[in-house]
Amino acid sequence: MIWHQKEISLAAKGRGFHLVTDEILKHIPEIKKIKIGTAHIFIKHTSASLAINENADPSVRIDLETHFNKIIPEDMPYYQHNTEGSDDMPAHIKSVVIGSSLLIPITNGRLNLGTWQGIYLCEHRDYGGQRKIVITISGE
Repeated sequence: MIWHQKEISLAAKGRGFHLVTDEILKHIPEIKKIKIGTAHIFIKHTSASLAINENADPSVRIDLETHFNKIIPEDMPYYQHNTEGSDDMPAHIKSVVIGSSLLIPITNGRLNLGTWQGIYLCEHRDYGGQRKIVITISGE
């Protein structure tokens, strides 16, 4: 059984849904040694999240950002946590809704994603900065 864990920093990105599959894979060349296993990917932040979705048409990412901004708006009078800016509390809510980790099968040295699937960094702050990700891969 192979176990490998690495903490990486993803480059700072503006608010939105960003395809980061390749950025993550470049940090884990060890995945090629695993015939069957799993990759666990965890974000160490409360105002950004991780998701799997469409990897081909960028309009999906734009529509997701638009939709989340409508269902979880800024500047609501009932938000008590507002000292870090109007995007902060909505970012925490979006992070809870989407989630902080992914579990993806590894098959024959590759993430076993569907043809049109990719890993998204969902940046919910206007200026979130670098995001720390912990990647744990295991298998045989």
